Amino acid sequence: MREGESDCTTLMKPIAIFDIDGTIFRSSLTIELFNHLVAKGVFEPGFMKKVRASEAKWLNRQGHYENYVVDVAEAYKKAIVGKKKIDILAASRRVVAEQKLRTYRYTKHLLESIRGPYFTIGISGSPLEIVSEYNKFLKFDKVYGWEFGLDEKGRYTDVVLHVPPQYKRELIVRYVQNHGLCFKKSIGVGDTESDIGFLELVERPIAFNPNSVLARIARKNNWAVVTERKDLVLECNLKKVKILKV
Repeated sequence: MREGESDCTTLMKPIAIFDIDGTIFRSSLTIELFNHLVAKGVFEPGFMKKVRASEAKWLNRQGHYENYVVDVAEAYKKAIVGKKKIDILAASRRVVAEQKLRTYRYTKHLLESIRGPYFTIGISGSPLEIVSEYNKFLKFDKVYGWEFGLDEKGRYTDVVLHVPPQYKRELIVRYVQNHGLCFKKSIGVGDTESDIGFLELVERPIAFNPNSVLARIARKNNWAVVTERKDLVLECNLKKVKILKV
């Protein structure tokens, strides 16, 4: 029996857990929303300074993409204070309308193929406002995103209420326990070490376009590794490599 799970019954749906940023969406929702908010003057241009330096290091292969994303998230957290929620919601709608189709084929196809028989959960380190807007397209049964506090005037405070990437494992275990779900036949898809917690819970863990840390863990645990490049999708483990058609 898996952690946090009672005996499965025929009435229980198996669970499928997907990271969103870099796993389904071919970028980071935080990055795209942040850039849009700066371009539209909602965020002050000064917040771009460190972000641009971090981006340049990544593009020039002098730094890591994960560090770039962290710097954007930190800048967003500071820039959001005092801003109106209605402005962030409007920006989220515009970004999603423009970029919703920028998905990976493999993970989007997998999500569509299991929708219904599985209870699907999407977890993102991006703000819940844009995650919820994007989910109108992805149609997960449940999504999680970064949540910030609001004052009585609908403006954001410096209080962070919820940061799902910091405890993905605990979040999933609690949700399964409280909602009559099951880890039997469960699926998990992630791309970085922040996803290891829930990948360890499922029967079918998939490391998708993994970074080096997750790739090492996947190799150690004999997890499937799937990579997508241009129009080519490869699935591999310790024994075989095959081309997948999606």
